[in-house]
Amino acid sequence: MSPLAGDKAMTKTPDFSKVMQDMMAAFPVDASAMQNAFKTQAAMAEKMSKVTLEAAEKSTEITAKWAKDTIARFGDLAKAKSEPTEYTKAATDFASAAAEMAAENLAAFAEVAKKVQMETVELMLAAGKDMQDDATAAVKKATTDVTTAAKKATAPAK
Repeated sequence: MSPLAGDKAMTKTPDFSKVMQDMMAAFPVDASAMQNAFKTQAAMAEKMSKVTLEAAEKSTEITAKWAKDTIARFGDLAKAKSEPTEYTKAATDFASAAAEMAAENLAAFAEVAKKVQMETVELMLAAGKDMQDDATAAVKKATTDVTTAAKKATAPAK
């Protein structure tokens, strides 16, 4: 019989489960930091959704008004005229009114976009500050926990 055949220690795979459990217990993880980060992110998502929905609502109102005004102008354009020159005048008036409406409505869309941009920047700055505060608090707590755990782990060795 060979010298290694009877040695069971050589063929058995070491079980590191207990070692890993002990190590993880020595360095506890604080789940409240993750919960706070999630709450902060959810609050920001809610605020961003509100900004987006308000912009969509305002844009829809602008579009609907523009369409309604254009349709009304088409009604004037489509009326029967007694003189051929009246058709030219009606078409010119319609084109002029359409250009004016386009300028007004595009300016209104620009105001909506500007408001969304300003609110988004404000939210991002506030969220960045909140995340920075959360991260600072989490790092301080983690440092304290690790220091305490390291002291406990090295105390018996002294």
